[in-house]
Amino acid sequence: MNTTPVPPRVLTVAGSDSGGGAGIQADLKTMLALGTHGMSVLTAVTAQNSLGVQGAWELPVAAVRAQFRSVVDDIGVHAVKTGMLSSSPVVEAVAELLSELTVPVVVDPVGVSKHGDPLLAADALEAVRGRLLPAATVATPNLDEVRQLTGIRVESEEDMRRAADAVLAFGPRWALIKGGHLADGDATDLLWDGTAEHWLRAPRHRVRHTHGTGCTLASAVAAELAKGQEVPEAVAAGKEYVTGAIAAGFPLGAGIGPVDHGWRARG
Repeated sequence: MNTTPVPPRVLTVAGSDSGGGAGIQADLKTMLALGTHGMSVLTAVTAQNSLGVQGAWELPVAAVRAQFRSVVDDIGVHAVKTGMLSSSPVVEAVAELLSELTVPVVVDPVGVSKHGDPLLAADALEAVRGRLLPAATVATPNLDEVRQLTGIRVESEEDMRRAADAVLAFGPRWALIKGGHLADGDATDLLWDGTAEHWLRAPRHRVRHTHGTGCTLASAVAAELAKGQEVPEAVAAGKEYVTGAIAAGFPLGAGIGPVDHGWRARG
């Protein structure tokens, strides 16, 4: 009789990055590195490399629903992470499916790629605000996504407080405002639930190869939540993991390389 313990199960609902640095590929690598079993619902396929996104093809809503049902109904999940959802119909379908669950949900409201390529249709923003964010345990926008969702341009830590309030107004339990795009100082993030303010600071690594940071952090938080951590502890652990992955990022191709999801295993 096999007595091997079953690891916590984490589901990512996101797009594919053919270059392997972000999207579903980054999510599954992160989940494995953090001791969980990653599963996937593919929402879109991209032709993507170190230079950018050359093409993107959305999967039918029926395919998204079928993948979700296959995993959840048979295997079950302990946490969910969402990434690239592409269009309003997909956002609406995923929000409806998430409403059936009672497990933590981490929403990474992906709007643009590292290279500035749009990954979310303009008409899907309202569905993200009105349907997806209310389903989130933690929402993890970067500063570009904060501006896209709320109109707030973040240029200081005080602006991050305003941004966190604005994101919380859409309904997530916690807002994690990622300050990595601020020009100076440490890489500082703000976690806020309307009552408890948590500032997370890490040394800023002046490196070029940072593809996949947002996907990696959100997946790391989901993995830690699946293991039973409370939100502040899960976010702190995710921040520590992605900081190490950024420091170990490596070159691929002629453009921006990925963070190293296996940095701990390589010492």
